[in-house]
Amino acid sequence: MKRRVVVTGLGAITPLGNDLEKTWQGMLEGRSGVGPITAFPAENFKPGYAAEVKDFKPEQYVEKRKALKMMGRNIQLALAAAQMSVADSGVLESVDRTRMGVLLGTGMLNADIAELGKAVRASRDENGEFDMSRFGEAGSSNLFPLWLLRHIPNLVSSHIAILYGAQGPSNIITTTCTSGAQAIGEAARIIERGQAQVMLAGASDARIDILSMVKYRKLGIMTTDDRDPSTASRPFDSEANGFVCGEGAAVLVLEELDHAKARGAKVYAELVGIGLSTDAYDFIRQHPEGRGMQLSMKRAMKDAELNVDDIDYISPNGASIPDFDIAETRAVKAVFGERAKKVPMSAVRSMIGHTHAACGAIEAVVCVKAINESVVPPTVNLDRPAAECDLDYVPKTARQMPVNVALSNNFGFGGHSASLLFRGMEARV
Repeated sequence: MKRRVVVTGLGAITPLGNDLEKTWQGMLEGRSGVGPITAFPAENFKPGYAAEVKDFKPEQYVEKRKALKMMGRNIQLALAAAQMSVADSGVLESVDRTRMGVLLGTGMLNADIAELGKAVRASRDENGEFDMSRFGEAGSSNLFPLWLLRHIPNLVSSHIAILYGAQGPSNIITTTCTSGAQAIGEAARIIERGQAQVMLAGASDARIDILSMVKYRKLGIMTTDDRDPSTASRPFDSEANGFVCGEGAAVLVLEELDHAKARGAKVYAELVGIGLSTDAYDFIRQHPEGRGMQLSMKRAMKDAELNVDDIDYISPNGASIPDFDIAETRAVKAVFGERAKKVPMSAVRSMIGHTHAACGAIEAVVCVKAINESVVPPTVNLDRPAAECDLDYVPKTARQMPVNVALSNNFGFGGHSASLLFRGMEARV
């Protein structure tokens, strides 16, 4: 019999607030975290807006200031969210650190232009053109010696493990938009197998830099709309034309149920179902019928021994990419049948943008909060739903309702799909 896994700590930092309480309140109020870009000079860049984490002070979370030189922004955000989650759980007072692990998701290694500028300038030839033959000596000598350590993906988990002396399994997952959900799922499996009693699981990402945003723009998946920034992210809306770039982090403390009970822990919810799939269709676009999405939802319900009638709420992918939103709607209809229009689903990306690898972790937190507070956030900017998007997307206003079982869906580039099912403890039969 597999061990039961529960959530005992929550931490998040998003464009709506630098802690979970502010984030959640902002979501319930339907506020937008999108605004003008401050991360780089964006006067001549389109779009000139993004969903940035605002007024973040990493030194509040890092004791040794010199260590910040080895932390890219995604690492800093993850470290902050982890500390919030661990403090919320109170788990450090009783956990065996050899039975505590860390598993996070994050995005691709991507150096900022400012970090490479001196090296590139030093590698130009007499005509001012970049000369690769000069980069090895003249160029690389202008790089910060610890530059690589700021961006190696596995250091996201390593910094957290070192902070807490966590000597259990430690890993990182980089599967684009599903990274956070897959990290939480795999962390739960580690506990189920008995390889750890406590896992810090979640994800972080910080893609608001000009290199990343140019790539997304070239792929035609990021909005370039000149509309009011606060209305630019429009999941399931007929005027959606791409996502708004966002950043953030969320970390959950996952714990083996008996361990949580033994220490008298506060338990938010149980993670009862995990479903993973690949649609094997395209590198960028989702299968038109969302076949990978269908598989991940079915597998999560099978894992949880639940059916569509048990699901009270869905936190959808809601990418604000028209083809994605239509495929997701079709997938929900295919899996839920007649019940599809009866299950509320609200896209928080309408408020915080596309936080990339962090999406699944943030949306998992949304599901857990919905279970505990009997309220679901809205999908904002949903003025005129796209023709095929005719489900209950909780438009405009948060909705008070009992939530016993919540499904979190994330679908990413390359066809990755991940679904997580959370259940309130009182709902277990």
